[in-house]
Amino acid sequence: MVIVSDQINIELNREEVCRCLGYSDNRNPSRKILELIDEYLENAYNLIEPSYLHVVRDIEWVQDSCVLVGGPDDSHSHDVVFEGNVVSELLEQCHKVGVFVVTIGQYLEDTVFELTNKGHVLQAIVLDAIGSSAVEKVADFAQGIIRKTAQGEGCVISRRLSPGHCNWDVGQQKEVFKAVDGDAVGVCLTDQCLMVPQKSISSIVGISSSDGNVEEYNPCETCDKLECVGRR
Repeated sequence: MVIVSDQINIELNREEVCRCLGYSDNRNPSRKILELIDEYLENAYNLIEPSYLHVVRDIEWVQDSCVLVGGPDDSHSHDVVFEGNVVSELLEQCHKVGVFVVTIGQYLEDTVFELTNKGHVLQAIVLDAIGSSAVEKVADFAQGIIRKTAQGEGCVISRRLSPGHCNWDVGQQKEVFKAVDGDAVGVCLTDQCLMVPQKSISSIVGISSSDGNVEEYNPCETCDKLECVGRR
């Protein structure tokens, strides 16, 4: 089922946009940047068309670095195989996996492109950061839906994991999209497995019984990329 914008509630704020711009507690934006953020936040909702699609699938087996995920209604015609050490380490603790694709649509990106072409580079950068913050909010929303469903069954979910992160090959986007039919939500893949619109996120979350430790699993603890901006 595709869930469209009027059923998704997200709230944007200045602090998160600042983080998307690279500012931190010890590095504050200028007054001009803050004014631009506030100005663009007022109208950003008119440029955002959030939507998401999610499915929950059974995990058939985990062997070494491969995970076989069953298709819908016990059909093997849509089985997918996730490959990679980080994903197998996560899902070996789980009996199900939630898969989702979210996007905020193309309009904001088109507006960023127009601003850049007109030489309004700073404005384009600020609006792009607002878009990044917005799509993360939609991903949080979709993850929250899966969490609520899992909790209703006495289960818990993991942190989300996306192709291209934590050494999970970006080529695995093809398997994610096969599992969830990402095209149905208006997102497609390029030959390089990049998503269009760019302000889109695809992810998986493991689902396990509440007596496991999947909630605490953090791939960053075993990753040697200490300077990674996504390190948690």
